Amino acid sequence: MTFKLPLTALALSFAIIALPASADTKLKIDTVVSGLDHPWGVVFLPDRRMLVTERSGGLVLISADGKRVEVSGAPKVYARGQGGLLDVALDPAFAQNRFIYLSYSEAGDRGTGTAVSKARLSDDGARLEHPQVIFRQVPKLPGSNHFGSRLVFAPDGTLFVTLGERSDYREQAQRLDGLLGKVVRINADGSVPKDNPFVDREGARPEIYSYGHRNPQSAAINPETGKLWIVEHGARGGDEINIPEPGKNYGWPVISYGVNYDGSKIGEGTAKAGMEQPAKYWDPSFAPSGMAFYTGDLFPEWKGDLFIGALKSEELVRVDITDGKPGKDERLLSDLGERIRDVCQGPDGALYVLTDSSNGKLLRLSPGN
Repeated sequence: MTFKLPLTALALSFAIIALPASADTKLKIDTVVSGLDHPWGVVFLPDRRMLVTERSGGLVLISADGKRVEVSGAPKVYARGQGGLLDVALDPAFAQNRFIYLSYSEAGDRGTGTAVSKARLSDDGARLEHPQVIFRQVPKLPGSNHFGSRLVFAPDGTLFVTLGERSDYREQAQRLDGLLGKVVRINADGSVPKDNPFVDREGARPEIYSYGHRNPQSAAINPETGKLWIVEHGARGGDEINIPEPGKNYGWPVISYGVNYDGSKIGEGTAKAGMEQPAKYWDPSFAPSGMAFYTGDLFPEWKGDLFIGALKSEELVRVDITDGKPGKDERLLSDLGERIRDVCQGPDGALYVLTDSSNGKLLRLSPGN
């Protein structure tokens, strides 16, 4: 979420890393804070402090000068494999109600699944008050991979949650009686919007907005159109941008532009009637996680473009957006040697990224000389 606040300089406690971003672009890279334990999601508060989730279960409030406060009251998480405390989002009316939303992997009697908790951030920012679970992925199944999960508020105030198909249960992505491999749309209290596409369909979960997804760990609202965009992991190849439409089927695991990790064919090929084509795909995969559309003034040449964190290739991927369509890539931070887990735009117009490691960093990107 981007707040339109006056662009004033942030006082940062940083180490400056001078790296070329690409052949044509140079960036100044400041370390706001280090020592984070596999940070996963970041969001700015109206007062310019940042909430950062750590996959091990920590929720950290970070000030502009790098000071950190451990926020108590985060939900108990299943912190194994790809699971743990995942994304964080602010209520659209946060300035009035101070509600935040957390997605995480949750253990149950029959396995694990993605859940979403809502709580009030205390006035001093030190704790979560009155937490309640507003969503649970069903069914819960054994395993520790492919939980998703990004949280994005739509312009109408509904909440999108992206959900992985849990890896070993890929066929579940095509089933409408469960919530694996789906984008779901709920109200801020966890209830189901009356205009969801499957509300009146017998045997289908009413939370479902779109289906046939693999493991979408990137999601954002396109500020030009107000529509949700997601980027999801392929297997070997087949990372793809999708622009989910209500009730549509995005094909996994029936169609894909990738292959299985052993090189074997996935499903029936790259296309099938009744299944949507991606807006863009990549082969080989770079393992996308976290994304943001840029609307600021520090990088005027990038206004409107899409930025995606890359885990496998350890880069920040800029996708040129022209006439509302994704075009060519520019690969940034390739010399950093860090997995990029999330990216967001700050109120100062800079880009902020999280690096994914046991000594994870929050970095600020601004124009270099």
